[in-house]
Amino acid sequence: MPVPLRMDFTAAQVRAAAKKTKDGPQARRLLALAAIYDGGTRSDAAKIGGVTLQIVRDWVLRFNAEGAMGLLDRKAPGQPARLLAAQRAALAAQVESGPIPAIHGVVRWRIIDLCQWLFEEHKVSISKQTLSRELRKMGYRKLSARPRHHAQAEGAIETFKKTSQPVWTKSRAKRELNVAT
Repeated sequence: MPVPLRMDFTAAQVRAAAKKTKDGPQARRLLALAAIYDGGTRSDAAKIGGVTLQIVRDWVLRFNAEGAMGLLDRKAPGQPARLLAAQRAALAAQVESGPIPAIHGVVRWRIIDLCQWLFEEHKVSISKQTLSRELRKMGYRKLSARPRHHAQAEGAIETFKKTSQPVWTKSRAKRELNVAT
């Protein structure tokens, strides 16, 4: 037994809604439902919509529940977040406090070190890419320090920088012009 369409709409009203919308897929779905309102079969509606009967049934259920707005494309929910709010807070505190070399074995946090810390402390297995995305959402940026030798003297870089004295010369054309006058 097919699911009946709601009775507060007519085929003309559904076609008018399809004409007004700026969303192509929503218009296609509305026109398929208008065919059902005109007395067509669900198979005819599926041909108009270019889908299967099951999808037409889903459209009918969404249309009955929410009207024309129920036929808009929705964002897919995606995977649930890997970290809970408490784990994010602990991660932020850990990043802010920095590593303790004697305990953590590193002098600065790398993403892979934080992945290992999350697994040891919270038993959460997370990839480097996902953790990087999470840290970016939390407002942290990946910073990379410029490599510097440990025994480098302060100001040593400035002495070895090459600086050229600015040489101001007139162009050949202007020099010849000045000589001629």
